Amino acid sequence: MAGLYIHIPFCKQACHYCDFHFSTNLQLISPVVESIILELELRKDYLKGEPVDTIYFGGGTPSLLPANALEKILNQVARIFPGKKLEVTLEANPDDLTPNALATWKSLGIDRLSLGIQSFQDEILTAYNRVHNSKQAKQAIQLGRAAGFEKFSLDLIYGYPHANHDLWKKDLEEALTLDPGHLSAYSLTVEPKTTLGNWAKKGKFIPAEEEFVAQQFEWLQEQCEQAGYLQYEISNFSRPDQGANHNSNYWKRVPYLGIGPSAHSFDGHARGYNPPSNPDYIKALAAGKLPFVVELLEKEELINEEILTSLRTSWGLNTASLADRYHLDLFQIKGASITKLTELGMVLAEGKTLTLTRKGKLLADSIAAEIFLDSHDLL
Repeated sequence: MAGLYIHIPFCKQACHYCDFHFSTNLQLISPVVESIILELELRKDYLKGEPVDTIYFGGGTPSLLPANALEKILNQVARIFPGKKLEVTLEANPDDLTPNALATWKSLGIDRLSLGIQSFQDEILTAYNRVHNSKQAKQAIQLGRAAGFEKFSLDLIYGYPHANHDLWKKDLEEALTLDPGHLSAYSLTVEPKTTLGNWAKKGKFIPAEEEFVAQQFEWLQEQCEQAGYLQYEISNFSRPDQGANHNSNYWKRVPYLGIGPSAHSFDGHARGYNPPSNPDYIKALAAGKLPFVVELLEKEELINEEILTSLRTSWGLNTASLADRYHLDLFQIKGASITKLTELGMVLAEGKTLTLTRKGKLLADSIAAEIFLDSHDLL
């Protein structure tokens, strides 16, 4: 079992609530697609014969791709990685959803839409420089369902500074009323080299206080639970049978192959990435070279990465599995920290598994840091 992630480095607007870099030169679509086709061929052995059961078109705006480009990529995938696919996801913006586009995507075998809603409020969408408006955001799932799609995910962003929580409560109410089956909700992050970052530096934008953001996260947890959505990862909520298989594979350390500029890969042991430059990516593959850069991680880095990602999930950190693979006893090494976190009501220890409580999920990263190992622990 393995996943395939295809990064499409194009976007209509500068997405200044995150730090991704997108090229807006759509004339590059054809050469990038041809390079993706070639990279798939050159990297067909990366997964060592593992069957690919999930495909995710994401990063940038894959819904900008012409139908024939998507078809070429999927035909190449089917040739190199034959077999039934459990889930084929396409990230899309609400303003790209038309009956014709949806029908085409469905005919190509795409069966899940990840919709970049961000908010249902025009005030917030304008601040985020989004192309779509609130009406298009509300109609997105209706259009998808009319085209025969049954699996969706909505992306929302909380933590927008406001006098109270009314805007976030309206967003969440709208999302749960639409009942997409899956929600991904992320805290607004102001990065230094983005528009919001520049505004913040000049005093034009004042980010919300941590307590304000934490209260919105708690409201998210509460409302999703009442609606029957399981928080199976810190930022992801779904009905019991509608979790994102592809994303879950990341957190379960299932191997995946990343194709395209900026795409990351993991073969089960080591990670690597393609540099972000579109021209450099195209040039390297035209010369028959892979632009792939291997990330060399020390043993403690691999362990700490697993601690961090596993604690974010509902299934938690399996310390027995960690012991088998790395020959260490986390309870013996970090027993005092684990006991303290348990007594504080942040962590639940059941047998050899550690999971975060609802209270602990507010401080997931700092809790993981309490359990991280260093080189001295591995001597």
